Amino acid sequence: MGSRKNPVVFEDYFPAMMEKLGTEGFMKELTNGFQLLMDREKKVITFESLKRNSALLGLEGMNDDEIRCMLREGDLDGDGALDEMEFCTLMFRLSPALMNNSKELLEEAIFPSH
Repeated sequence: MGSRKNPVVFEDYFPAMMEKLGTEGFMKELTNGFQLLMDREKKVITFESLKRNSALLGLEGMNDDEIRCMLREGDLDGDGALDEMEFCTLMFRLSPALMNNSKELLEEAIFPSH
């Protein structure tokens, strides 16, 4: 992770992914990401599973406090872990462009045009 002198720059690739994959394809990719990071037995992302798999995200330099902070940011029910809905919600919150278009995305997901 970055320091104060060399902060991590977050490139928001989600809008481009959404445009390329469509809503259904993008949600499938988020699900795949969740499954990659989750604890296989508990079926949630835990501190241990995120720490173990952080290199898969290119975040091998994250320290324990940064991992805990990431979990706290997305943990809506206070159980100390992220279920799939919390993970997807966090990913949307981290993407300003997706948040700006969230109403349209929700409508597309609920009422897909065939």
